[in-house]
Amino acid sequence: MPHGCNGRILRVDLSKEKILTETLDDIFYRRYVGGEGFIAYFLLKEVKPGIDPLGPSNKLIFASGPVTGAPIPGNGRSSVGAKSPLTGGFGEAESGGFWGVELKRSGFDAIIIEGKAKRPVYLWVHDREAEIREASHLWGKDTGEAQRIIREELGDDLIRVAQIGPGGERLVRYACIINDLKDVAGRTGMGAVMGSKNLKAVAVRGRGRVNVVDSEKLKELTNWLIQNMNDVIGWAHNYGTGASIAAYAMIGNLPTRNFRDGNFSNAEAIDAEAVKNTVRIGMDGCYACPVRCKKVVRIGDPWSVDPVYGGPEYETLAALGSNCGIDNLNAICKANEICNRYSLDTISTGATIAFAMECYENGLLTNEDTDGLKLNFGNAEAMVQMVEMIGQRRGLGDLLAEGVKRAAEKIGKNAEKFAIHIKGQEIPMHEPRLKRALGLGYVISPTGADHQHNLHDMGITGGGRDLNRFAALGILEPIPLEDLGPRKVKALIYHVDWCVLNNCLLLCNFIPWDYLQETEIVRSVTGWNTTAWELMKIGERVTTMARAFNVREGFTKEDDWLPERFFHPTSSGALSETSVDPKKLEEARGTYYEMMGWDENGVPKKAKLEELGIGWVAELLR
Repeated sequence: MPHGCNGRILRVDLSKEKILTETLDDIFYRRYVGGEGFIAYFLLKEVKPGIDPLGPSNKLIFASGPVTGAPIPGNGRSSVGAKSPLTGGFGEAESGGFWGVELKRSGFDAIIIEGKAKRPVYLWVHDREAEIREASHLWGKDTGEAQRIIREELGDDLIRVAQIGPGGERLVRYACIINDLKDVAGRTGMGAVMGSKNLKAVAVRGRGRVNVVDSEKLKELTNWLIQNMNDVIGWAHNYGTGASIAAYAMIGNLPTRNFRDGNFSNAEAIDAEAVKNTVRIGMDGCYACPVRCKKVVRIGDPWSVDPVYGGPEYETLAALGSNCGIDNLNAICKANEICNRYSLDTISTGATIAFAMECYENGLLTNEDTDGLKLNFGNAEAMVQMVEMIGQRRGLGDLLAEGVKRAAEKIGKNAEKFAIHIKGQEIPMHEPRLKRALGLGYVISPTGADHQHNLHDMGITGGGRDLNRFAALGILEPIPLEDLGPRKVKALIYHVDWCVLNNCLLLCNFIPWDYLQETEIVRSVTGWNTTAWELMKIGERVTTMARAFNVREGFTKEDDWLPERFFHPTSSGALSETSVDPKKLEEARGTYYEMMGWDENGVPKKAKLEELGIGWVAELLR
């Protein structure tokens, strides 16, 4: 068995109340690695096509990776996946913190959960043992209270808890899974899957060690990061994400009023510098990471915010802020806290409220629909109330808990034009009218629009560290921002391969390792004689498996498309004369399919599957 892994996974059948341990061999680890790779494999192999994502046949898979818990910065991540109740396709998300490391140290690399418990339960995993425990007394409690009770019940404050709040229990389709109260596997509705299984939490505690091959090399790489931290990642250490909000507003990358407008005059009031100067009381971080990039905020009246729930990252500041037309930082922080209490994805929550605000301003929703709430853009009080209503599925919140796609279908009256989503998942807070490769990345993402396994074009438009990093992949010259030709498509593919690889290794995307350093990390942890080429192929393999899952579920190339809004300029601001050209997007989509070895409909070809070592997938696509 390679170092960095336990060789054991846990299988839990909640319907039968059975727990089994399974061993995996060396070749399986090297081919699928961990994290998203494990999830793609087990979903394809074991989840039948067409099942209800909120039914007992769906499988919820928690997975660590070989780097999880190793002595290297960025090692604190874990992954969770299932068939998504939001999109009906491949669902997967990652979170940081300490939970994944504790799972690894407990002696397991992954947990596969199936069935549905007869009553609320939680899973208690510790030192190579596991048990299903009663959780009826926890059902309905927010995440902070539930974590406190679990730790008291098990007698250990160092227990790490991944859980859902009332939003997950009530099957909000974009409910997330929260660990450590502020580290979030946010996207694709994994919290709703957890709630559908009557599973309140997975508590983990382990005292094992993560063995590595070359601890000295890992120490050398860690020292490099510490010595160069201010230069290579000082922004994260000093501010966390969101320090560029004012600059984003100037260039058009700050989504404003449901991606409709381009002017947000008070952007500096909600950026990370404003957070630092007004409400921030410190910075937190993940296991063994010196960067400490996570904001911690405290607020008194009129919006009381408990610091145990952390603070808002960029996506939250924009989704619940500018995209709702709101510049009240305290209200945004309160909405972020409610999302973490209820286990709601802040991106989808903010985007869904922005959709409702535009519907309200256009008369598609009335005061009768909102229970008298004046749901105009810019109404901070209404935004905070609506977050609570979504978490409780109360009033209009019950409809909005379904996400913008389903809500628009229910409202009718052409509300679909205000529903900004891809494959049913609300779009993150980056502008495809500005970043053309990002827009293509949104389109082809197997999870619906995602900004993490994606290329942000500005990194390859000029000189500096980013372009120098890409040179190692043969991308030697800058590519213009507006370009969406084959060079840009190739850069997107190569970059996404590495993003997906990191989701398998569970290595943080923010730590700026170059490709050679990352290869050294994998070699030093596992002892594999790996190369950067093999590692890229892992990312390509898993991307292709996720695509195969969606093809099997009935997705076609028509699902790989942007909302109509992005084919028109913003109403004002830097992008008021700029939009995505649908013909160029269609051509780029075709180029992407060809470069990936997929046919004209986006179906992976048998020869490509064989080349990637997953020929068995071809039988699933027949």
